[in-house]
Amino acid sequence: MKIALVGAGGKMGCRLTDNFLLTNKFEVSYVEISDIGKERLIERGVTISGDEAIPDADVVILAVPDVFIGKVATAYVDKFKSGCIVITLDPAAAVGGHLPARADITYFVAHPTHPSVFNWESDESKHFDFFGGIGAKQVIVCALFQGPEAHYQIGEDLAKIFYAPVSKSHKISAENMAMLEPGLAETFLGAVMVTMREALDEVIRKGVPREAAYDFFMGHINIELALCFDKIPGGVFSDACYKAIQIGKPLIFKEDWKRVLEPAHIKHQISIMTDGAVPVVKDF
Repeated sequence: MKIALVGAGGKMGCRLTDNFLLTNKFEVSYVEISDIGKERLIERGVTISGDEAIPDADVVILAVPDVFIGKVATAYVDKFKSGCIVITLDPAAAVGGHLPARADITYFVAHPTHPSVFNWESDESKHFDFFGGIGAKQVIVCALFQGPEAHYQIGEDLAKIFYAPVSKSHKISAENMAMLEPGLAETFLGAVMVTMREALDEVIRKGVPREAAYDFFMGHINIELALCFDKIPGGVFSDACYKAIQIGKPLIFKEDWKRVLEPAHIKHQISIMTDGAVPVVKDF
């Protein structure tokens, strides 16, 4: 199988490159145009390819940022050979309608979950692989957006290699994946996480010693995650904590916050991410 990895020297591309270099199963062409990307590939001893690798590739992986995927795919669409499997690493371009129409090629999407916060692998060094694709095991989600069902397994098998080590793979739709990201993981969870950091900074600003606040906060994140997600058999919040949650939730969250997970709003989020537009709050 001949593979063209486009954006091989980018931040995500390098992670895939490193894992492909660990296997001799495929003939991989590492396509990169940026100077910094080429430098990263040279450091890895990789031979850099250009667009000439595209027409001969059985699989083309687009390891480029969301805002560029539509442009890159459109530039290459006439060069893909019939039956080519084009893989994107995020559902945004597919769900956002940025992949150019061509009936005789396959579009496949694969995305990592990243290692779980409940990562209990025995090797402590793996606990510091927060992003995944290096040492800690992670789960992946895969979707066949367009193409014959037989191509799903090819795409999933490749994803297990370039996102390795992978413990499990879920087959879902591209629309499901978009609900997970950007909807759940970025628009919702990212906003919550940033707000959590702002709350920590605020109590420090109000006079709580930084180390005491940090240690207290991180410990309570740990126990409250364990309680919320049933990691402690029979574990529940204290009565006082339940009362505090009832006080805090209406102060912090709008009643209609779940709209960020509505399909129409997710498409709005994707349009901003892929078009480079300024984020705006819209009613849906």
